[in-house]
Amino acid sequence: MQFNPALVATTVFLLAYFLLIIKAARPIYVTTAAALLLIFTGAITGEQALGAINYNVLGIVGGMMILAELFVRSEAPGFFAGLLVGKVRTATGVLIVISAFTGIVSAFIDNVATVLIVAPIAFSIAKKLKISPVPFLIGIAVSSNLQGMATLIGDATSVILATTADLDFLDFFWLKGKPGIFFAVQLGASASLLVLWLLFRSLNRPANYRGTGLVVTWVPTFLLVAAILALAFSSLIPNRPDYLIAVITIAFGILGLLWNALLGHLEFDWRALDWETLGFLTGVFILVGSLSATGVIETLATYITQLTGGDLLITYLVLVWASVLISAFVDNIPYSLAMLPVAKQIALTIGCSPYLLMFGLMVGTSLGGNITPIGASANVVATGLLRKHGYDVSFADFVKIGLPFTLAAVLAGSAFIWLVWA
Repeated sequence: MQFNPALVATTVFLLAYFLLIIKAARPIYVTTAAALLLIFTGAITGEQALGAINYNVLGIVGGMMILAELFVRSEAPGFFAGLLVGKVRTATGVLIVISAFTGIVSAFIDNVATVLIVAPIAFSIAKKLKISPVPFLIGIAVSSNLQGMATLIGDATSVILATTADLDFLDFFWLKGKPGIFFAVQLGASASLLVLWLLFRSLNRPANYRGTGLVVTWVPTFLLVAAILALAFSSLIPNRPDYLIAVITIAFGILGLLWNALLGHLEFDWRALDWETLGFLTGVFILVGSLSATGVIETLATYITQLTGGDLLITYLVLVWASVLISAFVDNIPYSLAMLPVAKQIALTIGCSPYLLMFGLMVGTSLGGNITPIGASANVVATGLLRKHGYDVSFADFVKIGLPFTLAAVLAGSAFIWLVWA
């Protein structure tokens, strides 16, 4: 029996996400079964499925899981938590400081890596204050996604934008005599932090957090810093291979294991690592890749452009808000690859600056993933860490935070881009 690949891919994708929303089974079972069904029905080939997997993200998650576990065992998170929030007097203030700190780190480091670096600090703070870590981890996830578009090295989508628009590192800050996308992201970040404060202002209990100075060893901290610097400087390498980011992260993870085995002797349990998130992410990549491989994403992109009728403001708003909606459920990497050339061509057709449409598209694309727990890899990792610690975040609970956060950030960022580039 011959199946329509696009129809099968769309049906399986929607069914899998529905099952994830209602929590019909463990996430890894749902995505694995869906990926196997796609291959079995011939919607995609095994080669296409393997090609859809973002090995960079998996490598970063794997390497950073090891470094983060050593970081936790060294007792350093408690020390840094004291430095960050030692003078903050309320739990709400602590949440805002941690989220803002996450955004700063994420502007220069991959979003997933940022979550894995900051999460141990957040768990340490929540445990000491005897409050739920859920708001902290969600705040960390959405803040990391937001700031990933701020610089050339913040996220894979920023690399895609730079390649399509021929931008270098400094162009993200100042381009052709005008403020770049960096400032739009910062305006969005300011608006979204205000939303976080409004959502969690009831956490006004006294914090009085005092971090511990009893750090067992500083070596895992040095390894984390060295990994961050290596990832940042790798962006300066001409014609950098796509897989280099994963190689760097895994290499530092292996270096940490060797150090611990020979000299560190910290208690390290392989079973404590979140292997299930790696499997779940693999299935998600294949699901989204099936939409790209069967032309569903390209069809959506073409349909969106037909709705605009050549009006600049309508075109801009459709690109921004359709990207927000689609990216809430579809990984932003294949969507960016499909839509950026379309936005560039539309700009040439209607005679506007290509940066207007491309920047607007990327604000919507990068921030749309913040709406749902499955819209971005950082969200998946954050909710996986919470599940590992015994906190099960429902789809609706995440949306209650992610939706207003996203709306505030997109409204502020897209308005700034329109005023500067229209």
